[in-house]
Amino acid sequence: MSYAIDPDITVARTLPGGFYSDAAAFERSRERVFARTWQWLGELADVASPASLSPRDLLPGFMDEPLLLARDDSGALRCLSNVCTHRGNILVKSPCAAKEIRCGYHSRRFDLAGRMAFMPEFREAKDFPSPSDDLPRVALAQWAGHGFASLDPVAPFGDFVAGMGSAVAAMPLDRMRHDASRNRDYEIRAHWALYVENYLEGFHIPFVHAGLNAIVDYPAYRTELHRWSNVQVANAKDGAPAAQYWWIFPNLMLNFYPWGLSLNLVLPQAIDRTRVLFRSYVWDASTLDQGAGAALDRVECEDEAIVEAVQRGVRSRLYGRGRYSPAREAGVHHFHRLMCGLLE
Repeated sequence: MSYAIDPDITVARTLPGGFYSDAAAFERSRERVFARTWQWLGELADVASPASLSPRDLLPGFMDEPLLLARDDSGALRCLSNVCTHRGNILVKSPCAAKEIRCGYHSRRFDLAGRMAFMPEFREAKDFPSPSDDLPRVALAQWAGHGFASLDPVAPFGDFVAGMGSAVAAMPLDRMRHDASRNRDYEIRAHWALYVENYLEGFHIPFVHAGLNAIVDYPAYRTELHRWSNVQVANAKDGAPAAQYWWIFPNLMLNFYPWGLSLNLVLPQAIDRTRVLFRSYVWDASTLDQGAGAALDRVECEDEAIVEAVQRGVRSRLYGRGRYSPAREAGVHHFHRLMCGLLE
């Protein structure tokens, strides 16, 4: 099936219900959407020192691409394939300090830039070594102590976060500290795009989130669009800043509250199953239980219930496609247009 969304939101119709059960589109999204966008790899603290290595998995449960962060003696940080170019063994299984990368299968060795440096028993091999024996390098970007990788970036990382830098410039990002006690992993019985759609509009707040609706100034709630991202800005009813909800296409959410940052990563697992990681980075613990950034577990449970209900509904034989609210669903329309553009 082919999908297209009218660029004029006032006449556009949403994705059809059949999209969420289209196995071919789900599979196509691996290479056309997720391989071409920037994916969060986590914090970089364990590769802060020269001569250090840290294995990472790109989109576990969906892409499952083994990657390796390697910082060489000069301090340069690279993202490499974590797969030996000889017979495909996984090279590094846990963070470590190392002067070289050594395969535990047949002892092929690489320097920290990924160049093959040694291989036993290959004296008779012709045209060896060649560039294909080096570890492939993957595009890497850094932001606020976090790493991002893309296998085939459709645009530079800076284009994906354009607009966010100035908007959060006054926030003490350098003082963010991961609070592992607040880590949450949620399993949702729904297509990943339905979870993203729900995130991208505050339209449902008065009807689904009574607690949040009592805090935020819903009439003043607004969405701002950028090329590869958008942000929902919420103020409290007393006019004080309540939250900035930044979405980075296609599956990353950066939620800024007075207490810090809640980072949410959406991981497709199957066409009707999604895993969402919540990670909290705190700079003012005194405000953790105040405002829009409080009770995140309750808000998440409310979101999960509605998204799972929609998952059932869009599979109905009697559902076709809906219309967008121009006033409240610009973010959903933006998401659909970006995704359809890459899927074609």
